[in-house]
Amino acid sequence: MAGDYVLAIDQGTTGTTVLIFDHDVTLVGRGYSEFTQYYPSPAWVEHDPNEIWDVSIRVVEEALENAGVSAEDLAAIGIVNQRETVVLWDQETGEPVYNAIVWQDRRGAAICDELAEQGYEGTVRDKTGLTIDAYFSGSKVKWLLDNVEGLRERVGEGEIAFGTIDSWLVYKLTGGREHITDYTNASRTMLYNIFDLDWDDELLEMLTVPREIVLPEVKPSSHVYGNTDPESFFDAEIPIGGIAGDQQAALFGEAAYEKGRAKNTYGTGSFALMNTGNEPIRSEGDLLTTIAWRLGDEPVEYALEGAIFVTGAAVQWLRDGLGIIEDAAETEELAQSLGSNDGVYFVPALAGLGAPHWDPYARGTIIGLTQGATKAHVARAALESIAYQTRDVIEAMEKDSGIELKEFRADGGAVVNAWLMQFQADILGVPVEVPEIMEATALGAAYLAGLATGFWESREELEDKWKLWHRYEPQMDEEERERLYSQWQEALERAKDWIREEAGAPPL
Repeated sequence: MAGDYVLAIDQGTTGTTVLIFDHDVTLVGRGYSEFTQYYPSPAWVEHDPNEIWDVSIRVVEEALENAGVSAEDLAAIGIVNQRETVVLWDQETGEPVYNAIVWQDRRGAAICDELAEQGYEGTVRDKTGLTIDAYFSGSKVKWLLDNVEGLRERVGEGEIAFGTIDSWLVYKLTGGREHITDYTNASRTMLYNIFDLDWDDELLEMLTVPREIVLPEVKPSSHVYGNTDPESFFDAEIPIGGIAGDQQAALFGEAAYEKGRAKNTYGTGSFALMNTGNEPIRSEGDLLTTIAWRLGDEPVEYALEGAIFVTGAAVQWLRDGLGIIEDAAETEELAQSLGSNDGVYFVPALAGLGAPHWDPYARGTIIGLTQGATKAHVARAALESIAYQTRDVIEAMEKDSGIELKEFRADGGAVVNAWLMQFQADILGVPVEVPEIMEATALGAAYLAGLATGFWESREELEDKWKLWHRYEPQMDEEERERLYSQWQEALERAKDWIREEAGAPPL
């Protein structure tokens, strides 16, 4: 077997991380860089696809140098990406026709309202497992076709390729030879039937997306898709063997391979997923039914998901928007400096509300302020909101699945905040387990690529490699837990449906 290492490209919402692992799942190399966030209008979020590529390849070089290895030492590459973010590019030149529209972007809300009014809610849920929402790729594609001059005509001529960020990276890594995606990313587009496992003509027609748009071929999450182009990747031909959307990759990296296992990834947003096995569970609690992964020729496995749009992004806003902290780590000390929240709550609906509320017209609300409130109260409220929103999702998940969680695995950047993890355990009333390797998204991509290339042999081998770093046991009494959560629910109601009239949406 060629190569002693697997490299994972974790292309996230605010930056790209590259990690390199050896066979024992020891992290031997790392690189990271942020990239530019564009906000051309309120609730609009864009990225430059070419900048994403440039940053990603630069961070790969940084990780290789950090590990002291060359590209030729790699056995495989795995890719994990921000899901739902849309890129359209010219098939001939390889140039994007517009900035990438990011999953957080809400410009498609009015399109989604129209679809719901036309009665498509049941069709979308029955075919995709999703709810109609601007979060998903479909309304973003329609907006581009309707608003970029000449684009719809060029699509009709078969000139334009559509993809999520994984497709874009594979296209660039292979020198334009491969146009593919995996089942997990396809399942988030609102254009793909997750039960028939195909791009769906009715959904395409619903969103007026012509069939002539060049759709990526959908392949398993663990599969050799092709080799890197030496001119694009440090003079080396390395198999690209794993692709998954960030949350499914994290579920895989957390070794949640049994039905009923669940995790939450704390990033820009937070995403709780539960493995439901080969049988999809159709949610009655406003969660999403999604594809967890497909490994080679094995059957597709499904998951229930609760997508929380703004968690880590709320802390980022405290830093960049309000300037009350210089670093996210400060929030832990600020939260610990208070004996209680003193009735201050922050509903971080900065991009609307996701599961289980699905309100694109909600907006951020800080409530309960008095003259005695300080930046510590706001920082603590931001951390508490992460835990409350997670409980919102977990309660819906338990109801839909009929499975009561006994423990909960957590990963992502925020798990280094011990105050937050303890509060999460307290407000859920179950233990929270944090693994040694907290970047489970990148690890999941590495695992998928390693399995495809024989670097690792089986899921059982990978499960044995999962190691606990810290287990947080609930310490809060039941009465206090429910009092805090009840006040959170009251704060939620004040944030909902805030800008409906301003946005020109129909009244409820």
